[in-house]
Amino acid sequence: MIKIMIRIEDVIEKVEKNRPEPDIDLIRRAYLFSALHHRGQKRASGEPYLVHPLEVADILADMRLDETSVSTGLLHDVVEDTLVDLETIRSYFGDEITHLVDGLTKIAHISNLSKEKQQAENVRKMVLAMITDVRVVLIKLADRLHNMRTMQFLKPEKRARISQETLDIYAPIAHRLGMGKVRSELEDLSFQNLYPEEYRKLSNEVEARRTELEAALEKITDLIKTKLNENDVPFIEVQGRVKRLYSLWKKLKKRKLTIEEVYDLIAARIITPNDKKNCYLALSVVHDIWTPVPERFKDWIGNPRDNLYQSLHTSVINDNGQSFEVQIRTEEMHHVAEEGVAAHWKYKERKLGRREEDASLDELRKTVEKLLLPLVETTQDAEDSEDFIESLKLDLYPKDVYAFTPMGKIIQLPRGATPLDFAYAIHSEVGDACTGAKIKGRIVPLRTELQNGDVVEILTTPNSKPSRDWLNYAVTSKARNRIRHWIADQQRADSIEIGRKLLEKEADKFRLSPKKLLNNDDEMKRIANEYGLGRAEDLLASIGYGKTLPRNVLAKFLGAEKFAELDPEKKKETRLESSVKAVKKFIGLGEDAIIVRGVDNLLTTRARCCNPLRGEEIIGYISLGKGIVVHNKRCKNVQQLMVNRDRIVDVEWAKGEGKEIQSVRLLATTENRTGMLAGITNAIAEIKTGIRDARAEVSKNDRGLIEVTIEVFDKKHLDKVVTSVQQVPGVIAVERVNY
Repeated sequence: MIKIMIRIEDVIEKVEKNRPEPDIDLIRRAYLFSALHHRGQKRASGEPYLVHPLEVADILADMRLDETSVSTGLLHDVVEDTLVDLETIRSYFGDEITHLVDGLTKIAHISNLSKEKQQAENVRKMVLAMITDVRVVLIKLADRLHNMRTMQFLKPEKRARISQETLDIYAPIAHRLGMGKVRSELEDLSFQNLYPEEYRKLSNEVEARRTELEAALEKITDLIKTKLNENDVPFIEVQGRVKRLYSLWKKLKKRKLTIEEVYDLIAARIITPNDKKNCYLALSVVHDIWTPVPERFKDWIGNPRDNLYQSLHTSVINDNGQSFEVQIRTEEMHHVAEEGVAAHWKYKERKLGRREEDASLDELRKTVEKLLLPLVETTQDAEDSEDFIESLKLDLYPKDVYAFTPMGKIIQLPRGATPLDFAYAIHSEVGDACTGAKIKGRIVPLRTELQNGDVVEILTTPNSKPSRDWLNYAVTSKARNRIRHWIADQQRADSIEIGRKLLEKEADKFRLSPKKLLNNDDEMKRIANEYGLGRAEDLLASIGYGKTLPRNVLAKFLGAEKFAELDPEKKKETRLESSVKAVKKFIGLGEDAIIVRGVDNLLTTRARCCNPLRGEEIIGYISLGKGIVVHNKRCKNVQQLMVNRDRIVDVEWAKGEGKEIQSVRLLATTENRTGMLAGITNAIAEIKTGIRDARAEVSKNDRGLIEVTIEVFDKKHLDKVVTSVQQVPGVIAVERVNY
């Protein structure tokens, strides 16, 4: 099937139809400018690059956005992908379009940032830009939507990366802005690209039942129309739909259901004239026809969602025992449900040609600020780009839990939220001082998940402070960021005190007055600056964390000649060095197996939770009193360590092959038949690998479980063993088991 390229006249025709007296000349100039500067460029499909900005402009015209938005859609890639700069855009199109294009342009390539961090910074930039003008994100959503529609021409790994980002960031933003139509298409396209086999399988299952489902829907919608007419309840349309594939897949996966067990596989929707009383009249008719399912009724008209969504939802059961959902909304509510904030985007023209936002736009801007402000607060609170993305995902998670304060104020939170999230939602100081909570008058643990309608009372104590354990209970980014900051501040204060004591102790060894050193602000600041630190406190904290040796600080304070003269350990090995060597030898590490960049003579040990092997990516964590604990970067515990990034240090494997032996446990899942243990141990022995232990058992689902402890030198050696075991007939899967 050959797709006909969209024409600029098609876009202009839509704008003229949807907008009063639009500035068509602006759109034509933007089109010619884009065509000129994208000339000769091709997309991955081989078609002219101009197709993309034209398609984006067409999507924006379908959203009924203004000509400024449509023109920006045509220009959105010229700064990023051509030699045009922002000042050129400003000279041709003015400040408004320049601001929008700038918000949509990725930051320049920064060589010292990873691809993931650069992508995070691009998202951060967009979020900051969209709070001042929501059109930034509307244009970005149109851009992403067209890119997702044409993903088939990209490499699989790139498709997966972009689809995951779409699912994590852009589809939730569309949901936050009430744009149900865009969100649905982004989710389904992401699902198709991320999990092609599961998508195909589920699609086939639904298609196999489509005739049956559509027949059932036709009976349902015909009966609703008949009963509405009999009861003189006005309606515009009664629709039927089969549940979207991504939404269906999520439900099947989360609840471990079969497709036959999904209650809302099909749904009906009643659209009434613009008077909400008609919605409630229609609801009574539906409940007269079928039996409503208890606790499956939601009134989003009386209590609208933050994203402007309004509708009545009820689940019912027909005479055949089949359950399905019925949604009821007015025509205006339907447009808002499909298009969100875009449904309200309109301007009125003044005779002088200046635009003035009308009353509905003023109200819309306030609503948009309310929707997007938490995202902006996230960008300000999160210091690191990875923290920002994690917090942004949490903030974008659908907010479905409505709890109440004892005074009746509604607090809206994500599913899975706890009393801690509730406390921080009220105020940061309430969260910090929280010592307990009551739900409906009963004291509950702080880890308790809140349910819709819960009345929550937070118990506080003036001197109470957050605990690290709270990170296991808190869900919202506001709560987690506040707890992290408190922990980091507390640990910094502790580290400054430890650093002070260590420096005083080292000064005593050199028979130097600690006060003479610590009270010399100029010298302490000079030494701190030499380490790239700003203040004396930063230097003490660095010593306390173990990043800077107090001995080296004294060397900088005294000078090389004086330091050598006073050094009590000159010409002999220090006890510390002896201890480090002894411990390393005892645990089987070569003396320089792992190097801590920039720090000498620090004890490094491998974390038992992941037991990193030479060749794996590693990360060091300063454990007070325990030296540097080295983890595999993919270790499940690394995320928790990131709470205090000051304790993270760069570590690397020493050069050379390294022949230290490490024990690694492997778990093989096999068919339940005789000879499996012998086959696996023989396969390992054939590649000259030592076996320390081997045991076998049968699982509840009649599978063999064989655990083998082997001796390996590095990751390559381990991979070789795993491959050898996988090739044994009857082996289903092999995985590494950490301690």
